[in-house]
Amino acid sequence: MVCANDAAARIAAQLNGAVYVTHQHGCGQLPADAAQTRRTLAGFGSNPNVAACIVVGLGCETVAAADVAGDISKTGVPVVSIVIQEEGGTLNAINKGVKIGRGMLADISMLKREPCPLSALILGLECGGSDAWSGLSANPVVGNASDRLIREGGTSILSETQEIIGAEHILAKRAISREVGDRLVEMAKRAEMGALNGGVDIRLANPAPGNKAGGISTLEEKSLGCISKAGIEAPLQEVLEYAEVPTKRGLVFMDTPGHDIESITGMVAGGAQVIFFTTGRGTCVGCPVAPVIKICSNSPTFEKMIDNMDVDAGGIITGEKTIAQVGEMLFREMLEVCGGKSTKSEDLGYGSFAVNRIGPTQ
Repeated sequence: MVCANDAAARIAAQLNGAVYVTHQHGCGQLPADAAQTRRTLAGFGSNPNVAACIVVGLGCETVAAADVAGDISKTGVPVVSIVIQEEGGTLNAINKGVKIGRGMLADISMLKREPCPLSALILGLECGGSDAWSGLSANPVVGNASDRLIREGGTSILSETQEIIGAEHILAKRAISREVGDRLVEMAKRAEMGALNGGVDIRLANPAPGNKAGGISTLEEKSLGCISKAGIEAPLQEVLEYAEVPTKRGLVFMDTPGHDIESITGMVAGGAQVIFFTTGRGTCVGCPVAPVIKICSNSPTFEKMIDNMDVDAGGIITGEKTIAQVGEMLFREMLEVCGGKSTKSEDLGYGSFAVNRIGPTQ
């Protein structure tokens, strides 16, 4: 929880290869929010990319460290919880965490690489800083690569409920059943009504100022671009709440906000091992435990932000390349990243984390 952030960061700083996840939650939350925070933290700690986990708590919080660690242990990930109050303060807790962590690192060093089928891969689909080209180049490219993965038996999670509003009925037509389609439509309606119940039209915040500067005129236009990340082939298998783990393979949808970091956090907590992130304006987001592959919609932004971008989809706009050609290139990039190639966000050491909130702080 928030009071243990500094201790967690100082433990990780002394463990080569460790990353830390800090956030502002764990206390002062209503039951629904507390449950979602616990589910998100447990899902993050048990992501397939995580070799071992230390959960640090204060001792009097709502979301207890032992409970989160217990949830993680059910997935088979080695995990230990440390409670600052029980250890007699932060220095003792840090020392204990470092000692335990060094033992974990020794065990991890003995692990050997082994082949995994593509059917075991869960891919998260995200967009941020979109421009007018995103729905014509980068997003369809992601959809093409997603279709390729699903043909191999893998899973793709489409996200950002607020950014399918106005296009949800199109995606719902691809649902495997009327029930799944209706659930998607209801989820989009719930997102729009949530803003209206607060006295705000969601279209006053979305598209964002950067989207408008990039040429996007309406939320519906942005939403049509967003759903193109789902490709054109795969049926929609199921609709998930935030940070839930998919129960079916193929294309699934997760209820996440348009906030990029909260959305990525939810998908990674749901088991996504790799994230495709499209952008036209440029973005610097990374994730602590999952590589984020940045796909840029246009070549000028790609060149301008070369330190952050991984794949240039701008050739589609100039007519030099097709969506299928760049989709194949992105698919191969994904395979290389799964095999150990680092992304630009990893090279920069970026690792943002944020839990979505349902209600007010108490």
